[in-house]
Amino acid sequence: MRPVNGLHHITAISGNAQENVDFYAGVLGMRLVKKSVNQDDPGTYHLFYADAEGHPGTDLTFFPWEQMAPPTIGHGLAAEVQLEVPVGSLVFWGERLERYGATVSRIERRLGHDVLPLVDPHGMRVALVADETRRAFEPWRGSAVPVERQVRGLYGARLWERDAAATVAFMQTRMGFEKLAEYDGWTRYSVREAAGVVDIRETPSERRGRWGIGAVHHLAWRVDDDAHQLAVREQVEEGGANATPVIDRFWFKSVYFKEPGGVLFELATDGPGFAVDEDPAHLGESLVLPPFLEPQRERIEAVLPALTLPTIDR
Repeated sequence: MRPVNGLHHITAISGNAQENVDFYAGVLGMRLVKKSVNQDDPGTYHLFYADAEGHPGTDLTFFPWEQMAPPTIGHGLAAEVQLEVPVGSLVFWGERLERYGATVSRIERRLGHDVLPLVDPHGMRVALVADETRRAFEPWRGSAVPVERQVRGLYGARLWERDAAATVAFMQTRMGFEKLAEYDGWTRYSVREAAGVVDIRETPSERRGRWGIGAVHHLAWRVDDDAHQLAVREQVEEGGANATPVIDRFWFKSVYFKEPGGVLFELATDGPGFAVDEDPAHLGESLVLPPFLEPQRERIEAVLPALTLPTIDR
C-alpha cells in the first residue's frame, strides 16, 4: 500500500468574499496566494490562503457562497479546521483575535499541546494549535503578523462520524493512517512523518450533516505525482470508494471520493504549484482563470465582486 503524505489543503464554504479576505489575509495574516474561481461554478471565487510560497500542507481555501444557508452540523462532516502556530504564541493570538472582534474560547490542552479554539466571521470552527511539526514553511514578509507568530500551515481537522470503525478501517488500510492517541472522546490518526492529523469522534445520535456557510467542503491529501495519485486512487476504489477520474486543476491534479462516513476527500498532487501561472512575487494579486475559462473572462469579471487586500497593521 502507498500511503498519502498528510494534508495538502482544506477547502471550506464562506460568506461574503471581502469579509473572508479581511479575516484570513488580514487578521490571521496568511498570504492570498491564488485568486481564482470555482471551476464548476465560475461566478464564485475560489480563494487560496497559505504561506508565502503556497507550499502543499499550508493551504486553506474557500468558496464564498454567501447565498447558502448555515450548515447542519452532524456526522459526515469535518467539524473543525486546525491551524499550526508557533509554541508560545497563543497569548498573542488571543489578544489579536479579540481586538478584531473574533469569537475566541479559552486556551485548552489537547494531547500535550495548547490549543486556542475560535469561530471565524462566518461560523466555521477553527483551532490554533501551538506545535512545531516538520513541514515546509516560508514566512510571508508582507503579513500583518510578525514572522515569529505566523500561521505555519494546516495542523489537522476534526470529523464527526456515525460509524467511526468503518471510516478508520478505510483510512488505515487504503490511505496509510495510524492511530496516535485518544483524548476527551476523540481519537487521533495521522500518516507517519507527515503533517496533518485527523481527530475522529463517533456521533451515532447526531443527525446527518449538510454543507452551508461555515462548513468544511472537503479535505485534500497530498500525493507526490501522477503515479502516486493513481496508485492511491486504485487503493481507495478497492476499498469501496467511488473515485472520480483525474481532474486537472492546473496548480495540481485532483481525484475526489467520499470516505465511508460521507466526508468528501481529495487526492491532490504536490505540483506544479501556484507559481506555474503567476510571478511568485505577485501571487494572488490578479484574477487567474484556468485556460478553459479564459475566453469567458469578461463575463466572469462582471459578476465577481471587487476584492481589496487588507493593509498591513502590525
